[in-house]
Amino acid sequence: MTSIRSRLLTILIASTGVVWLFAVGWIYLSTQAEVEHVLDARLTEAARMVNSLLAERRIELAALADDDELPVTEFQIKDPSYERQLSCQIWSLDGRLVGRSEHAPGDRLTKAGSGFSESVVDGETWRVYAIDNPTLGVRVMVGDSMRVRDRLVDDVVKGLAIPAALILPFMAAVIWVSVRRGMSPLDRMAESLSSRPATDLRPLPDDRLPDEIVPAIHALNGLFRRVENVREREKSFTAFAAHELKTPLAGLKTQAQVALASKDGELRENALRQIAAGVDRTSRLVRQLLDLAAVEATDRTLEMQAASPLEIVRQVASDLPSRGQRVRIEGDVDGAARFDPMLLTLAVRNLLENALTHSDAPVLVSARKAVGAAEIVIEDEGPGIPDDELPRATDRFFRGRAKSASGSGLGLAIAKEAVTRMGGTLTLTNREPRGLAATLSIPAVE
Repeated sequence: MTSIRSRLLTILIASTGVVWLFAVGWIYLSTQAEVEHVLDARLTEAARMVNSLLAERRIELAALADDDELPVTEFQIKDPSYERQLSCQIWSLDGRLVGRSEHAPGDRLTKAGSGFSESVVDGETWRVYAIDNPTLGVRVMVGDSMRVRDRLVDDVVKGLAIPAALILPFMAAVIWVSVRRGMSPLDRMAESLSSRPATDLRPLPDDRLPDEIVPAIHALNGLFRRVENVREREKSFTAFAAHELKTPLAGLKTQAQVALASKDGELRENALRQIAAGVDRTSRLVRQLLDLAAVEATDRTLEMQAASPLEIVRQVASDLPSRGQRVRIEGDVDGAARFDPMLLTLAVRNLLENALTHSDAPVLVSARKAVGAAEIVIEDEGPGIPDDELPRATDRFFRGRAKSASGSGLGLAIAKEAVTRMGGTLTLTNREPRGLAATLSIPAVE
C-alpha cells in the first residue's frame, strides 16, 4: 500500500531538490557570463590604459628598446592565487617583444589582431585583448588566465551550493513535519472511526477541517445515512416478516389441533381445508420474501436484453395456477423494450397475483409504446385502492382497508423495486367505475 504521507514527502523533497539544482545551474551560467563580461571590460580598460601611457610618453620606448621587461604598475591582489591573473605584453608591429609585465609569459599572448581572442601559452589558456598603435608602431596585449576566471566562477557557485546542500536536510525535516501536521486530520478521523462500535453510525463532524478533507467527510456521512436507512429497513422487514409468518403459523397450529381433537368428520375436513389455505398463504409469503431479497441483492449484475415484454407476461400467466386462465393479453410492442428477465418476471407475477386475488373478473394486460418507453398495463375489476392510500400502496407490508385475507402487503412493493432497478416506473391509478390499473413503464430500445 502506498502512503500518501510518503508520496507527499517524496514529491516535495524531490521538487525542492530539482528547484535547487536548476537554481544552481542558472546561477552558474549567469555568474559565468557576468564574470566574463566584467573581466573582458577590465582587459579592455587595462589595454587602453597602457596604450594611453605609451601615447603620452609616460613610458619611453626608446629607453626600453634593449630591455627585457617593461615596468608596468603591478596589481596588488590579496589572494596569492590571483597574482598572475592579469598579464601585459608590448610587441612592435615587426614582431619584436618590446616589454612585458612582471609575471607575463615570455611567449606571445596571441597571434590574432586587435580585439578579443583566446590562445594557449605554455599549456595555459588565456583570454587576450589587443590594441594596435600605428603611431608608435606597437601592439599592446593584456590577458587573463582562464584558469583563474573559472576558479572565480567555481568559488561563487560553491558559495551557493554548499549552504544549499547543508540546508536541504533541514528543509526535508521541515517538510516532513509540515506533511505530518497536514495529514493529522486524517489520522484523527481514522482514530475516531476505529474506536467506534459497529452500531455507531453518527455523522462525523466537519468543522475546522481542511477543505480537501471535507468532501470525504460528507461522503462518509452520506454513506452512514444510507447504511442506517438500510439497517432500519432490515429491522422493519424482519419485524414485519416475523409478524406475518407468526399469524398463519399460529392459525395452522390451531386448525391442526382442531382436526386432531374433533370427532366430527365435517369439522375435521373444514379444519384441514383451513390448514391447506394457510399453507398456501405462508408459501406465497415465503416466496415473496425470497423475491424481495432477490430484487434487493446489491451484488447482482443486471442482464438487460432487448425483447418484447409481453413474452414475459405470457410465460408468467402460463405458470400461474388455474387463475392464470383469467388473464387476457392484448397488443404487442414488438421487442421495443430493454429489461432484465428475472426482475420483469418478478414484477409481472406479483402484479398479476395481486390483480387476480382482488378481482373475480378477467384481468386485462395490454402493451403500448410511449415516448422513450414501453408500457405494460395490468387492469382488474377489484375494489381498487382508496385515493388517500395510493401513495403508500407500494410500501412493504402495507395492506390498507381493502386488504385480502391471503395478502401480505409485499406484491406491489416487489413490483416497484424490480421495475425501479431496471430504470423504469410503476404507476397505480383507480379505474372507473371500479378496479385498479398498474402501469409498468420500461425503458425503450435506443
